[in-house]
Amino acid sequence: MTDPDESGDVRAAAREKARQLRTSQQRKDRRNRTLIGGGIAVGVLAVIAIVAVVIVGAIRPTVPGPKNMASDGVVVGAGLKVATTPALAADSKPVASTPDPNGAAVDIRIYADYLCDLCGDFQRTNLSQLEPLVKDGAVTVEMHPVAIYTSHSAGTKYSLRAANAAACVANYSPAAFWAFNASLFEKQPKEGSPGLSDQQLKARVADAKASSASSIDSCIDDGRFKTWVTTASDRALSGPLPNSDVKKMTNALLVLVNGKPYTGSLTSADDFKAFILQAQGDEYSSTATPTPTPSAG
Repeated sequence: MTDPDESGDVRAAAREKARQLRTSQQRKDRRNRTLIGGGIAVGVLAVIAIVAVVIVGAIRPTVPGPKNMASDGVVVGAGLKVATTPALAADSKPVASTPDPNGAAVDIRIYADYLCDLCGDFQRTNLSQLEPLVKDGAVTVEMHPVAIYTSHSAGTKYSLRAANAAACVANYSPAAFWAFNASLFEKQPKEGSPGLSDQQLKARVADAKASSASSIDSCIDDGRFKTWVTTASDRALSGPLPNSDVKKMTNALLVLVNGKPYTGSLTSADDFKAFILQAQGDEYSSTATPTPTPSAG
């Protein structure tokens, strides 16, 4: 027969062994739950981080617009002087410029992309005859650089970079804007080409005798006003356009004379001059003092 004391010892040892196994299993379960929970937390944090990066990348950085372009354009008047305006806060709506209320100066507004061939044709044909008219105060010219052909320059985004450079000049050296703008059209890159490099744009800035060259160079290097250029271009394409019955841009070039679109030859200075004179005559006729009606009797 088995000794009762021996049997009790065996049962006690078995119970202790079972208890140890349960305790070990419980520890394993707790450890697994901790690891799983930690893995889920890490996974959630990773997903949150990815979503945050995507959202931040999708939101355009908010930066002020350039000085002297509150209307989304540069207004050049008598003496080739630029009308000064403060920089608009990020996401602010543009402030439309006001044409001469007396009609003394013809109001010309040019929306143009620096890579657009047709834009170049018009500017090369007409800027030289417009310059003395602007100097004398006969006309004001409001230049609106837009970036519509950004994808047409072999991946370099030349339209966007050139318009940003123009905004940099307007901001830091407005007196050089007319010459710098003209230089980008006088020797204009062809559509589909890489366009000018940033270094070449900075050389054009120097050729235009811009002041604050180092600030402009830094502005070009960091693309300071690219966001503003994109937003201003979107506004021109979606409309409405101020001081005109034209609703919006539909091409890379739009020329308005006293609010009326020019549709004549882009390579005939005579045609454009005639259009200006006609607009001037229309303005004079509409603002002329009416002849008093003789009283009866």
